[in-house]
Amino acid sequence: MPRLLPWCFIGLTLLPGTALANSVFYAPPQPKEDSPTFSGEAELGYTHLSGNTNSQTLIGKSRLTWLTGRLTHTLRAEVRNVARDGETSAEQYLLSGRERYDFSGPHYLFGFARWEKDRFSGYDQQITTIGGYGRDVIDTGRHRLSLEGGPGFRHDQFEDGGSDSLGVIYSALDYQWTFSDYSHLRQEMSVEATDKNTTSRSVSSLTAKLNSRLSLRLSHEIKHNSSPPETADANTDHTSNVTLLYSW
Repeated sequence: MPRLLPWCFIGLTLLPGTALANSVFYAPPQPKEDSPTFSGEAELGYTHLSGNTNSQTLIGKSRLTWLTGRLTHTLRAEVRNVARDGETSAEQYLLSGRERYDFSGPHYLFGFARWEKDRFSGYDQQITTIGGYGRDVIDTGRHRLSLEGGPGFRHDQFEDGGSDSLGVIYSALDYQWTFSDYSHLRQEMSVEATDKNTTSRSVSSLTAKLNSRLSLRLSHEIKHNSSPPETADANTDHTSNVTLLYSW
């Protein structure tokens, strides 16, 4: 028996389809005329290693989207937990709600509220609200690019006590290149700048269809805080995932 035994690895995502495939950062793309009124997705990833190293990783994500006229509503929740030799080394929670109002053409308005709790970030919790203007710059069969930006507000509660309220300048982009009938590459980025620090996020993913319902996704996420609290373990987090997706 190998001294290091990967016990199991499971990744499952339920997706509503590409027309309303929700982005990590920004309002989802404008729905098509035949888009369902209500859709959702859920993702679960689990890894267990035993032997010389005993560790387990749990990643859970869920998202609901529904349409009312020109408005697209989105709710999202995420949880991540990593334990090594019985001690937790990562613990993150996120809840957010987003609204998108589409005008005629490529223009839209958006707004979102987000609650985050990251045990090792130096923050006890963070609450962010942002609103602004977005535009679908490119929308062809193979390429799609959307940009958005606007002002916001963030309230930080620190792990060692105290709090701070900050104004935020936000910008984000989403680019998708569909280079074949069976696969596409996607890059999402956002920047939230305050007078104390700048938080940047990036998600790069490659998705390949296995059949009409199943796809395989490889992704890498980066979150960077230019000036985190002194109690933070690091200013940059990296997360790599291999995920099996089921769509309906």
